[in-house]
Amino acid sequence: MDALGINLPGLVAQIINFTILLTVLYLLLYKPVIRMLDQRSDRIRDSLDQADRLKAESADAAEAVKNQIEDARQEGRNIVAQATQVAERVREEAREQARRDAEQIATRAQADIQRERDDALERLRAQFSDLAILAAERVINSSLDAAQHRRLIDEVLQEGMKNGSAQN
Repeated sequence: MDALGINLPGLVAQIINFTILLTVLYLLLYKPVIRMLDQRSDRIRDSLDQADRLKAESADAAEAVKNQIEDARQEGRNIVAQATQVAERVREEAREQARRDAEQIATRAQADIQRERDDALERLRAQFSDLAILAAERVINSSLDAAQHRRLIDEVLQEGMKNGSAQN
């Protein structure tokens, strides 16, 4: 080997030194670097998993918010519909009450008119009977011919009208 220019004891020493260096590097450098890279890979994987979970939770939260908004809209539509029904019912009740009030007023007015008519008829009957009695008195006090009879009736009627106007 000397002919090739290889120093065997130097070569063995270099191989041993290289092997020791590789072992030391493997133990001191390679394992910690690999462990650090594995840990970093695990952290990255955990971060990605957490990001996926957060994305899914965010999508679920967005869906829940969307559902709540739709529920609130539906509830708002229901409230408006109920308010419309209540307003219509109140309006109808007011119409019905107004109709009943109008009927009561009309009934009272008819009753008042009937009472006034009856009172007027009663006064007229009383005045007519007074006139008849007055006319009879005059007829009895004097015997009349047809001309006197007409004149007497006209006088009694005029007196009755004057008395009736004075009484009102």
